[in-house]
Amino acid sequence: MLRRVELACAALLLAAVVILVGVASVARAFGSPIIWSIEIAQLLFLWLCILAIDLAFQEDRHFGISLILDNLSPAGRKVMEIINLAVIIGLLAYLMQYAWKNMILMHPRLDGALQTPGSYFHASMVVGFALLIRTLLVKFIARIRERADI
Repeated sequence: MLRRVELACAALLLAAVVILVGVASVARAFGSPIIWSIEIAQLLFLWLCILAIDLAFQEDRHFGISLILDNLSPAGRKVMEIINLAVIIGLLAYLMQYAWKNMILMHPRLDGALQTPGSYFHASMVVGFALLIRTLLVKFIARIRERADI
């Protein structure tokens, strides 16, 4: 269910970025540039990237190096994948506290022509870390429960 919501949000954000850039391009061509279009497009694109990263992790379509894993036995591969997931989850949980503090600190800072609070940009890290932790915990639990093919 949550994956569908993420996918729908990502599709809407992509459509919004494309439409906004298109409208801004046409407006600029006619001599009436939309001065706030770049900052809104950047904000939307940032959130789109955060959702896309989580969706890629959910489908195991992220970039990874499997040189070591390919040379391990199935049981060794399972142990190494569990260790990798635990390390990444721990790192994200550790970084979450700093992302939260940064988001709070950036709220008074106003960006661009619209004077958008900086926390709108920095909140993407908090949400992104939370989504990735959730995704990786699901993978971690599933990997522990499954049997290694020997």
